[in-house]
Amino acid sequence: MFSVTVRDHIMIAHSFRGEVFGPAQRLHGATFLVDATFRREQLDDDNIVVDIGLATQELGAVVSELNYRNLDNEPDFAGVNTSTEFLAKVIADRLAERIHQGALGEGARGIAGISVTLHESHVAWASYERAL
Repeated sequence: MFSVTVRDHIMIAHSFRGEVFGPAQRLHGATFLVDATFRREQLDDDNIVVDIGLATQELGAVVSELNYRNLDNEPDFAGVNTSTEFLAKVIADRLAERIHQGALGEGARGIAGISVTLHESHVAWASYERAL
């Protein structure tokens, strides 16, 4: 399996509901390093997994929809605990949608899977992986 990873970051604010979250129930900020990994079994006709420039551009577009937002105020996330794991899935699903729409080029239609990892810090991160 071949893979290519591109990276960006987001800064958000949010709060959580539930005792398990302790002080994070209060509004707080988070900065995430975001890695998006694209996988395929065979390289495309150009011998690449995906156009790195387009992958970087589309990851940037997806994270810009979340960047500098208080997620508690975003209608898409009303009543949702926007955990790191949950946000990794949101970003992966939005990237998958862009792949299906052709935004990463025709060659990207051969991508078999994508995973998104959000690094909360140098010691903690969460990922979501999905097939396409």
